[in-house]
Amino acid sequence: MTHFLDADRKTDYLLPPSMDDWLPEGHLARFIVEVIDQLDLSLLVQQYAGRGHKAYHPATLLAILVYGYANGVFSSRKLEQATYDSVAFRYLAAGSHPDHDTLATFRRRFLGELQGLFVQVLELAQEMKLLKIGRVCLDGTKIHANASKHQALSHGHIEQMERHLQAEVQELFALAEQADQSGIPEGVNLPEEIQRREDRLAVMAAAKAKIAERAQARYAKEKAQYDTQMARRAERDPGTKAPRQSPPGTGPGA
Repeated sequence: MTHFLDADRKTDYLLPPSMDDWLPEGHLARFIVEVIDQLDLSLLVQQYAGRGHKAYHPATLLAILVYGYANGVFSSRKLEQATYDSVAFRYLAAGSHPDHDTLATFRRRFLGELQGLFVQVLELAQEMKLLKIGRVCLDGTKIHANASKHQALSHGHIEQMERHLQAEVQELFALAEQADQSGIPEGVNLPEEIQRREDRLAVMAAAKAKIAERAQARYAKEKAQYDTQMARRAERDPGTKAPRQSPPGTGPGA
């Protein structure tokens, strides 16, 4: 009898799962959705809609970008993949999967507007006395420390805080553009012929056999060299017992 939880990935749900049950109440992804719901996205909605086919809502794309950048995920390809792999990103995307071209084009097309909206998200969070948004610290600066001593912030303090947040957001978007320009494939890039699980397992078994075959050939070569070395040593000094030496493949690194 084992004491392990059964990792059952095959049984269907008896009832359809609810996305609202996926994340704890205080999760950052929930907060970001709630904050973005409070922002005025009317300009984005007007410019982004009406191209002949249904598009992702700007609020959905913005939520993915804000959550990703705040957590150090800058590549549009990684963001796309996260909508499949990450519960939080699946929640933000409402079960959809915007591709990396859509995310990158959206960011580039509305760069100024998105940076301004991102700053608004951070300002709201800061006003609510949050410590961090993902990896973005909101009250770890001397600006905030000095300003928090006063009940009413001066106009100068507010301007300093806004400039700090704007600089932070500009750096995040610059990192996103740099990640998209790198052109380095993300994650596992499976050839088309092994997309199916059965094909992958067959190719994997063949690969393991080749690795074992190479290991056996390497062992045979090293053992032949070892035997030759021992024979030459015995010929040079027949009366001297050869020092104990491990044959190839039996040492600590074998």
